[in-house]
Amino acid sequence: MSTKDRIRTAASDSDADTYIVDPKTRKTYLKGQFLGKGGFARCYELMDMTTKEVFAGKIVSKSLLTKQHQKEKMSMEIAVHRSLNHENIVGFHGYFEDSESVYVLLEICRRRSLMELRKRRRVLAEAEVRYYMKQILLGCQYLHGVKVIHRDLKLGNIFLDDGLILKIGDFGLAAKINYEGERKRTLCGTPNYIAPEILNKKGHSYEVDLWSIGCIMYTLLVGKPPFETKSFEETYSRIKRNDYFIPPKVSPAAQSLIVRLLRSDPSERPATQTVLNDPFFSAGFAPTRLPLSCLTMAPRFYEKKTATSTSGLPPKPLSLVNKDGCGMVAGHLKRALSSATTTTTAVSVKPSSAPPLPPTATEFSPCTEPSDYFLSDLLCQLSDCLKKEPEKKSSKQWDEAEDPASQPIYWISKWVDYSDKYGLGYQLSDNSVGVLFNDNTRILLAADGENLHYIDRDGHEEFHMRSQRPEHLKKKVTLLNYYSDYMSDHLLKTGAAMGPKEGDEIARLPHLRSWFRTHNAIVLHLSLGILQINFFRDHTKIIVCPRMGAVSYIDEKSRFRTYRLSDVGQYGCSKELASRLDYGRVMVERLMGNAAAVKGPGKMVKEPEELIQ
Repeated sequence: MSTKDRIRTAASDSDADTYIVDPKTRKTYLKGQFLGKGGFARCYELMDMTTKEVFAGKIVSKSLLTKQHQKEKMSMEIAVHRSLNHENIVGFHGYFEDSESVYVLLEICRRRSLMELRKRRRVLAEAEVRYYMKQILLGCQYLHGVKVIHRDLKLGNIFLDDGLILKIGDFGLAAKINYEGERKRTLCGTPNYIAPEILNKKGHSYEVDLWSIGCIMYTLLVGKPPFETKSFEETYSRIKRNDYFIPPKVSPAAQSLIVRLLRSDPSERPATQTVLNDPFFSAGFAPTRLPLSCLTMAPRFYEKKTATSTSGLPPKPLSLVNKDGCGMVAGHLKRALSSATTTTTAVSVKPSSAPPLPPTATEFSPCTEPSDYFLSDLLCQLSDCLKKEPEKKSSKQWDEAEDPASQPIYWISKWVDYSDKYGLGYQLSDNSVGVLFNDNTRILLAADGENLHYIDRDGHEEFHMRSQRPEHLKKKVTLLNYYSDYMSDHLLKTGAAMGPKEGDEIARLPHLRSWFRTHNAIVLHLSLGILQINFFRDHTKIIVCPRMGAVSYIDEKSRFRTYRLSDVGQYGCSKELASRLDYGRVMVERLMGNAAAVKGPGKMVKEPEELIQ
């Protein structure tokens, strides 16, 4: 589904205000997908009906701007942002107002913010932190060069576009320096990122942004802000005392830079250019591009090949799927797939345009996942939500639970079941393809059609190029090719595909851990912890992500909406979604309590018939 079609679909679901007109220019904008909310604003996709250009439309109701200081703050935000133009600053494309609202047209950043990245990844590799830190610093250097202090740099205000290019946004607290040496005295900022000179009301300037960048760097490497506590008062006290601890897992170069950025005395903090020249940025691999998979999976970083280096992990022996010859297996599968069970899932994602990284040799460290792959978290989140009986709450507040920022990066868009012979084949939402074989080995082919990822039954990972795959993977690659061709030729996928990305050679993809079928649905559990359930009768689907604490619901009209489970419990949801969440809860219990029963692919698991009405 194209951006234009997605906007049309979203707009058709709206009761009113589908079109917005600029009273002065008479330009008309089509109001589309809800993107999120924050402060006084709600954000939607807005498409210029003349140029078809799509913006993130920040809409602020004038009923919320009743006080003079609120109006002045809005005017200052617009005045500052419209004066900026830099690759690492969210683009400003105009504003207008009518009798009811103020509309600000901004560059759309579909990969959300570093806040969502941290929720999915928890901690990042230092190579990734170098990538993001450099762009934050370049954006901040530009701001300081035009005499602007951001004053609210934090994960939630740093956005990512489709190419994972970083963009600093939200200038609601920004200030202009009017003369050399001016010190601002407004008490402002976000508790975990606020500099001590702001708290001490001693006057502040550009240095507060460097403090916040130090907090951001620490958070990305450690997983939580350096001064975070359970109360604002204690957090502020720790900031004033400069009381924080850097875990030993953080490299000496990174520790040194964090300490310099978090100096209590602002005059002792380095300027942006000094930070850019810091040894941290030359202490290890510094990628110039990252693949989309880095939003949810740790990449495999590697250095350029030398005469003494190897080109990958050594292949490990394994039992082949079948004793038949490769040609016989492939021919049999090709004939048999026509009678296999198939399905598709629909959604639209815009492709990335990031340029490639140079060829390299393997060196990576996968993230450590819980031994149950988040099943316990899934059960707790679903149970807590359902205890609040969300289906009994008034439908007037249901929309308050919607949170598009929590939409999953990956889900299974197509699948084909030939487990009575080989296994389950599937396509992920980015067009990569995988197979979970009956011998509990897995193989994935990236969307570029060349990078192979093999996981043996003990969880050991290998990476190869398809054109140079080792002999022991010959049969499995052949089977993978036939699954892939069959899904491409016979299964329709509603929604634009995310095609091959530059950087795929360092990508690590999620894989299917386990699955089973019931009379009502197929249940799929991914290595990311994501639980996906496709219901046969009405083709609805739920995708529950424990890291985000959210569920995406694809209804019978193929509408794709994402909700925070905690908000569903608070604001309620439809009876249809509630019943599917309850079904999901029971399926998680089956996955946890009957692992042996569902381990073998293709097993049919019994279920209470009353679960789905």
